[in-house]
Amino acid sequence: MSNADSWQPGAASRALKSRAQQLSFVRGFFAQRQVLEVETPVLGRCGVTDPSLSGIAARVSAAGRQGGWLQTSPEYHMKRLLAAGCGDIYQVTKVFRDGESGRRHNPEFSMLEWYRCGFDDQTLMNEVADLVCSWLDCLRPHTLSYREALRRWAHIDPFTCTDAQLHARCGQWMEPQQLVGMSRDDCLDLLMSFAVEPRLGLDCPVFIHQYPASQASLARTSQVGSFAVAHRFELYINGLELCNGYWELTDADEQRRRFAADNRLRQARGQAAMEQDDAFLAAMDSGLPDCAGVALGLDRLLMLKLGASSIDEVLAFPFARA
Repeated sequence: MSNADSWQPGAASRALKSRAQQLSFVRGFFAQRQVLEVETPVLGRCGVTDPSLSGIAARVSAAGRQGGWLQTSPEYHMKRLLAAGCGDIYQVTKVFRDGESGRRHNPEFSMLEWYRCGFDDQTLMNEVADLVCSWLDCLRPHTLSYREALRRWAHIDPFTCTDAQLHARCGQWMEPQQLVGMSRDDCLDLLMSFAVEPRLGLDCPVFIHQYPASQASLARTSQVGSFAVAHRFELYINGLELCNGYWELTDADEQRRRFAADNRLRQARGQAAMEQDDAFLAAMDSGLPDCAGVALGLDRLLMLKLGASSIDEVLAFPFARA
């Protein structure tokens, strides 16, 4: 890109018009279902403890505090609204994640996140399918367990394989020295990325669900047979991950334990420990209603609509031009 054209937008007018149509469609979809649109901070006091996410720190001095974080998701603030009794809510917002760039990633991107009181993960999957399939005019997704997906395409059982078997399977993509220090979930993520994801949703959209309990994040867990699984799902279309949803954890003490476990893992990896969001935990202590929630990448949804091969094609000004 030359300096002469660096001021130009990355997206063509067709993409900009389709984005406007997408926003109108989303708002109409939730208006029909009487789901309230809300707005929460893009700049928050706390980041997230999740070791797989890198937040972007902000230099700010206000309200007696120094520093803050651009939010990786509106989740904590939206759950505070749920605890305050707001009922079903959704939000379209910008979120930020450091180190994410490439054909499918930009450090700043648009997210649609919504929460439905009284829903579980299965009920919410149906609503996700309603929204996505109506917008894309595509077939409704089928459902596949995480275990079956790994067995089918990575040729390994994620629940019963030994660490040695898992490392041996990852050796197809990584050198032995690169696997040193990688956790079991790190290895499973590698297999998911390289062996499984490229094959998902090629003929028909697919929901992956019943992830290992160790990958629950903020989702509830339960026993399926002899294995503990997370009530979590992701939707894939043409090998592209589109959303991540949970039947939400409502146990504040368990959430505190998970935050502490996150920070132990961060420190073991050489990452800085993150402050726990006490306001979010206080909201959970007060009583988070039974609900399910999902975060969906609007830029990726637009990529699918337009047949774009790069996220830059649907952003007015991707980071290289921002």
